[in-house]
Amino acid sequence: MSKMIFLGPLYDYIYKVYAMKINHFPLIRLSFYAVDKAILYTLFFIVLRYVWIKLKKKRTTLGRELGLGLFVFYVFLLFALTVFRDGYFIWQFKFYFHRSLSQINIIPLVETFKLAKGQSIIDFIYNLYGNIMWFVPMGIFIPALSERHLNFWKVVLIGALISTSIETLQFILNTGVTDIDDVIFNTLGAAVGYLLYFLGKWIKKLIKI
Repeated sequence: MSKMIFLGPLYDYIYKVYAMKINHFPLIRLSFYAVDKAILYTLFFIVLRYVWIKLKKKRTTLGRELGLGLFVFYVFLLFALTVFRDGYFIWQFKFYFHRSLSQINIIPLVETFKLAKGQSIIDFIYNLYGNIMWFVPMGIFIPALSERHLNFWKVVLIGALISTSIETLQFILNTGVTDIDDVIFNTLGAAVGYLLYFLGKWIKKLIKI
């Protein structure tokens, strides 16, 4: 992995203190690198967004821009954790177009049932609930930030397409297992997020009444 730009000193300290005490420290390392990359690309986005607003003389609000910034950070973090794990820039990535399509798990729920019957309950919980939870913010941010009304099915479709793009890139870059179950649970997470967003709007209307 490349050297971290923002979180390097903090990671080095945590590594010295806890590396030998925590079994899943590589996961912590991956998380630090992902957050570091997400910060970098979010800063790039903020600069470009600021220039675009000034050039277009676009009216906006601080609240909307903060929400958009959080969404962009979340998306970059999601892709850094799942796809772009080994580098910061596109020229650092290796593409594996020669991989066999037989490596793709296309039969729904087979791998999930295998994990459920396996020895590690943590792997099963993360595969099921982790994949759902990671896409809940997607289902909240998309309708909240969209300038057009997006109904439930449009948000679910967007979530499914983003999840499919992640699985496809994981296959091409060889950075993870491409599994239909991930798409199913991610899409379910986006659906849950939209329902939470709708519930929040409904509660807000009740409070106003």
